[in-house]
Amino acid sequence: MEALNGKHEQPVLLVLRALKLGDLLVAVPALRALRRAYPEHRLLYAAQDWLEDALELVGGYELLPTHGLDVPIPIETGTVDIAVNLHGSGPESEARLAAVQPRTIVGHQTPERPGPAWLEGIHERERWTRLLQWHGIDAEPDDFRLLPPAVSSLCPGATVVHVGAAYGSRLWPEDRFAEVARTLSEDGHQVVFTGSSAERPRALHVARLAGLPEDQVLAGRLRLAEFMAAVAESRLVVSADTGAAHLASAYSRPSVVLFGPAPAEVWGPPPGPHIVLTDAQARRGDTFAATPDPALLAVTVEDVLAAVGQLRPV
Repeated sequence: MEALNGKHEQPVLLVLRALKLGDLLVAVPALRALRRAYPEHRLLYAAQDWLEDALELVGGYELLPTHGLDVPIPIETGTVDIAVNLHGSGPESEARLAAVQPRTIVGHQTPERPGPAWLEGIHERERWTRLLQWHGIDAEPDDFRLLPPAVSSLCPGATVVHVGAAYGSRLWPEDRFAEVARTLSEDGHQVVFTGSSAERPRALHVARLAGLPEDQVLAGRLRLAEFMAAVAESRLVVSADTGAAHLASAYSRPSVVLFGPAPAEVWGPPPGPHIVLTDAQARRGDTFAATPDPALLAVTVEDVLAAVGQLRPV
């Protein structure tokens, strides 16, 4: 990326959201709104570098590699015109942005700065568009679509069964995924199993339990761009509350989304060919737990297959 310094003629707008894929995707409406509001600015998105392929499909932004809040934002102080806090509202993210000495910070209310109050329980797409609206920037939470993938799918028309998740609290049991995959395969679906490299052993185990061949396990074999294309051109997506589910929303692919610790009213899909399965009354709500949340375990194989039947994926 071209070096930034105080002599750079183009004003810079910096967005901090150094989180994961799903976090990027729910922020798309806000990112699009900022792009419309500041067409003359150079737009930087501070997040982990592996998200670059996904950021390209938002359009107009450059990735500024930033590994969470445990490191300073790698940009020279005094070079940022507008800094936007889409990471949160706590002292850590506020301190990281203050350290780059932007001329203006767009964020939630703090003791030092006016802004909208942080509200619990609202959807993430609404949270960030509401923030911008308070600051006079027109933003719509339903503006969440992505540009077409940069590559073609290696498995067009496949049913994507995404067996992984970032935390144990979101891991639906392997034997249940296997039974769903086996039934869908018997019903004529071309099932593929996706996930990260770390999740490949889990995906291989699910495939073995389902009696499906190893070559249908794509976990650990796809670059992010290829994974996004696989979802964008899929017949159906079955996934926990992960980036795969948010991609299905971004490309309007039929999806069955299994929710555990996170409330669907905050992280769930928009209206469309998507069905959320959970048991909110059983929710423990511990995102970082090593074992599946009871709300997730309450979802049965029969629930998932019934939801697929309601979607009637072509």
